[in-house]
Amino acid sequence: MNSILDLKEFSQFQVLRTMTLNSELNFASSLTAHNFLLLFSIFIFENTIYSMKKFFSIAVVLFLGFNVFAQPEITKEANGTKIIKGFMTKQDLATDSSFAWFAQNQQGYTPEQNALQAFKANKDSINIIAFGGTWCGDTKNILPKFFALTDAAGFSQDRITLIGVDRTKKTIQHLSEAFSITNVPTIIIMKNGKEIGRVVEYGKYGMFDKELGEILTKK
Repeated sequence: MNSILDLKEFSQFQVLRTMTLNSELNFASSLTAHNFLLLFSIFIFENTIYSMKKFFSIAVVLFLGFNVFAQPEITKEANGTKIIKGFMTKQDLATDSSFAWFAQNQQGYTPEQNALQAFKANKDSINIIAFGGTWCGDTKNILPKFFALTDAAGFSQDRITLIGVDRTKKTIQHLSEAFSITNVPTIIIMKNGKEIGRVVEYGKYGMFDKELGEILTKK
């Protein structure tokens, strides 16, 4: 990369490609020739956005650093807190005993009805990028409820990209900087590759789901 801008564009590009390819690619496995050709064809399709110089730079970096990009960094603090830095899934949180808070904080939650209907109406046209910290109290409270909301709406998990950050709000591949993350959780709604809105922590009402619903109805 020749500049910080290039790095940020590449980081955002990586996440968008994760969202659109996660049904075809296993990001925990090694890069295969087939998968590289698939990614290569996508780069060609988007050459109206990226110059040829950026295109070849991105392709080379992706080929050489694919496994580093794919693997999350997992640490455990002295008090037992497990921190995931990088890509993770709802399944990771729901099945790991270190994250017992996930199931506990879904109990008794009823999705805000306008938000629920908005997600149902837009479930085939939007994608979500969510940043959270497995160490963070607000993340522990909000993320389980967010997934309860999307599940109730029939929203596909393939359309959700979940990224863990450390206590300094940093994560792999400068993704926090690329998406201007200052607090977590941050839930970003994407449509046609562009952000149409985001909710940071509990949002302006203290009701993250209500605000997500408003973003979708005003899109």
